[in-house]
Amino acid sequence: MSLLSKQATALLLAAIASLVVVPAHAAPAKTAGDAPAQKVSMLGGKLNFTLPKGFTATPLPAGELTQGTAGATGTMYSNAASRTVVITAENTIVNGANVKDNDNAFLDTTFADFAVQKTKALPDAKILGEKSLTQKGTGLGLRQLDTSATQGGGPTLDTTLIGASGTRMAVVQIISRASDKTGHEALVKQIASGQ
Repeated sequence: MSLLSKQATALLLAAIASLVVVPAHAAPAKTAGDAPAQKVSMLGGKLNFTLPKGFTATPLPAGELTQGTAGATGTMYSNAASRTVVITAENTIVNGANVKDNDNAFLDTTFADFAVQKTKALPDAKILGEKSLTQKGTGLGLRQLDTSATQGGGPTLDTTLIGASGTRMAVVQIISRASDKTGHEALVKQIASGQ
């Protein structure tokens, strides 16, 4: 695994590490049913989507130099009613690398390493599917990994989207209860399509 790939994987795993502490199955019990829809913009406006009403935002702690994630920023959006969590994280690509909006070599390598690490991090993680997507309008390339696992004491569906543009890379992770497959798939489609 190249240094670039290792550090990209470290960013992605650090972004989702909080799931052990704040899982979708036991989402915070805040009353946020009236929370307005939230617009999310990443990668300098190339990755945009709107979360539906009911999600509350909590900034994630800044990345740490010792973990190779210095400069990483992120937000966790949680919906207590649906027990859904969406985590967004973004960081500068290491070594000053500059990638195209749909850089297949970078995305494929980063994605493959992430998939291996993801299945190691959660003992019962099962890969359900993988996709390569290109957003209409922006031309931004995304990689999508769909998994299932036990998190927070219950079965969950987990979709991770990875994208990069210029000197920045981003990850969006969507975690839902396994019993809400329809809601999970609808939210993933909305985010991946940039709606």
